[in-house]
Amino acid sequence: MKFLIRLGMMTLIGALLGGTAHAQGAPVSPVKALSERDVYYPGTEDLAPDEMRVIALGTGQPTVRPKQAAASFLVELGNGDKFLFDLGYGSMQRLAAMKIPMDYLDKVFIGHLHMDHMGDLDALWIGGLKMNRTYPLRVWGPSGATPEMGMKHAVEGLKQFLHWDAVTVAGLIDTRGQQLEVNEFDYRGVNEIIYQENGVTIRSIPAIHVTDGAVSFILEWNGLKFAYSSDTFPNKWWMEHTKGADISIHECFASPQILLEKQKYPPPLALALSVFKHTSPQQFGKVMAMTEPRLAVGYHFYNDHDTLPVILEQVRRTYDGPLAMASDYMVFNVTKDDIRVRMAAVDTEIWPSLSTRPTKRNPPKGSLFSDFTESGMEPMPALIKGIYDAFNERNGTNVPVPAPK
Repeated sequence: MKFLIRLGMMTLIGALLGGTAHAQGAPVSPVKALSERDVYYPGTEDLAPDEMRVIALGTGQPTVRPKQAAASFLVELGNGDKFLFDLGYGSMQRLAAMKIPMDYLDKVFIGHLHMDHMGDLDALWIGGLKMNRTYPLRVWGPSGATPEMGMKHAVEGLKQFLHWDAVTVAGLIDTRGQQLEVNEFDYRGVNEIIYQENGVTIRSIPAIHVTDGAVSFILEWNGLKFAYSSDTFPNKWWMEHTKGADISIHECFASPQILLEKQKYPPPLALALSVFKHTSPQQFGKVMAMTEPRLAVGYHFYNDHDTLPVILEQVRRTYDGPLAMASDYMVFNVTKDDIRVRMAAVDTEIWPSLSTRPTKRNPPKGSLFSDFTESGMEPMPALIKGIYDAFNERNGTNVPVPAPK
């Protein structure tokens, strides 16, 4: 009888844990997935209608490295909208890891024109086209002190730089997404609306970084407020207009001592970069103490085992509120009741997602090759015919071998 009672208790415990129990030894493990894993698996979670998800795609310093890409944050909203704030070099790789169809990633807001904040714009424009984006890419960015220092000039230069690539993809892929729209706004606008669609309002405020033409952004939706500094020295516009933000992402650059020891900068340069060209850890803490967000997020530093404790100690000298020190793939789920912080689990062997609509191809008339280049081809007709025949037989298709010119 005692044995039967003990076996019954084991069975009950096993059932509660999702598995069964052996008559002797450990219980049989459950075969269903465990819930509430403290990690984000891209493409596997619903976003609630009232929820905002922010993903750090690039959190490092201006010099990119494998561990951290340059500045970029993705904001996803429960209404289906997605926004990119900055797109520094290396960040496109992180964006691809989120497994989001490129058709949904058509809105980019650039804080200033340093390459560590817009260096992957080419990878999103033409690269995104090759990853099945079929809608135009829209870019918002500030004006400059002169037309040559503004977003429009930068985009026109990008188009010229990538002209060869843009021309040669015609006919190979759907090029409806090749259109690149630029929306340049006045960098001097203070809390000015630069975007307002689908219940989402995005405003810009001036930032102070190197020269005229840098801005920060504030996104408001469904009673939630997201603030992103890009690069800036502490300033009155941020202090006034980001108070009480739900998530406040502000640069927290490496301390002068770290720049001196790790990057071997001369002392004057280490001090100037950390304290005046950017925002030092102590200044970051003071900014957060004065604006009191629900969650402060520091970024734009190398987040390592030896640098983080130093930077964190300096932040805590001036700020004792809720804080996250960002690293790439950090994920923030924001609602009015809670802010959840996790890391994403990354699949490094992903393939591009499909387009959200049927694709179209418009092959160019004639050849893009000159007679000179075509004269160098080694046709290998029998080999190529064999490749086509094997492919058609396996896939039930009837693709003909192109006729020679």
